Amino acid sequence: MKYHLLLLLLFISVFSFGQKPKIDLKMIGKDLKNQQSPYNYEKLIFKYKAYPKSLDTIESQHLYYGRNFRKDLVSTMDDEFKTLAEAFKNRNFDECIDKGKILYEKDPTNLDVLLILLQAYDSKKDGDNFMYHLSQFRTLTDAIRSSGDGKSEKTAYLVNTVGDEYILLNILNLGQEYSRGSKAAKDGMYDIWQKDNNTVYIKVLYIDF
Repeated sequence: MKYHLLLLLLFISVFSFGQKPKIDLKMIGKDLKNQQSPYNYEKLIFKYKAYPKSLDTIESQHLYYGRNFRKDLVSTMDDEFKTLAEAFKNRNFDECIDKGKILYEKDPTNLDVLLILLQAYDSKKDGDNFMYHLSQFRTLTDAIRSSGDGKSEKTAYLVNTVGDEYILLNILNLGQEYSRGSKAAKDGMYDIWQKDNNTVYIKVLYIDF
């Protein structure tokens, strides 16, 4: 959707990660359900809502990739989300905030919902709420950027959805001049973006544990 191209993405922090920890999806799924684990979902979501800037890379990865193990997600195909998207399209930002807050409580790590809330709060000049959700947005997108370097299939960036892939493309400043090729994988689909001698690999995960 067009709001993936929002100038809000210019606010994303740009920095290089050091050693990139390998994403172990099965371990993430176990950690989130384990009440004794420091990466238990309830512990992480409390920290994410209270102190989003305090989450480290491993914690952020658990929250982002842990979405693959949740059943209570808000989908862009849901009627509630379509109503929110329509309000955004019509620039009814008061309605965006009202409906967006409801969906945020249901699915607080949903990047689509966060982007709409960011635009709405920015339009209302509500700096406190804008910066709060921007910190959360950065936390989740940094988790994606820490998943690889995009230079090969083995080190491809990992995303949960095609929508998240387009958010990443904007963060990486990969424009329409890039051509896309696709290659099926056992647990997902590789999208291979190319321009001249530059190639970026992104893997959209399709997981059924």
